[in-house]
Amino acid sequence: QVQLVESGGGLVQPGGSLRLSCAASGFTLRYYLMSWYRQAPGKERELVATTTSTGGNTNYAEAVKGRFTISRDNAKNTVYLQMNSLKPEDTAVYYCHANRVGFPNLKYWGQGTQVTVSS
Repeated sequence: QVQLVESGGGLVQPGGSLRLSCAASGFTLRYYLMSWYRQAPGKERELVATTTSTGGNTNYAEAVKGRFTISRDNAKNTVYLQMNSLKPEDTAVYYCHANRVGFPNLKYWGQGTQVTVSS
């Protein structure tokens, strides 16, 4: 059974850090482009960061550049999002997304993990 399971969310004060994890099962992560998205209340889901199948290239939304880092460990079938210098506007549900390289319609979503930045 194909699954993406996010963890690591929670409540953090402004300026703090969190590390999200996304564990994949039922498929081999190294064949997939992996991304993190987020959706704040009343807003559309937006792309936060993407890493290629080998992790050699990464891209970030302007709002998180310099503060967030996406990484992957294909041996552990896991993707991470290190979030530093968190701001209240980073509050959202964060979702892990997998897209099979060469098969744009083969995609999977995780169930999401809540990140709340508040004092």
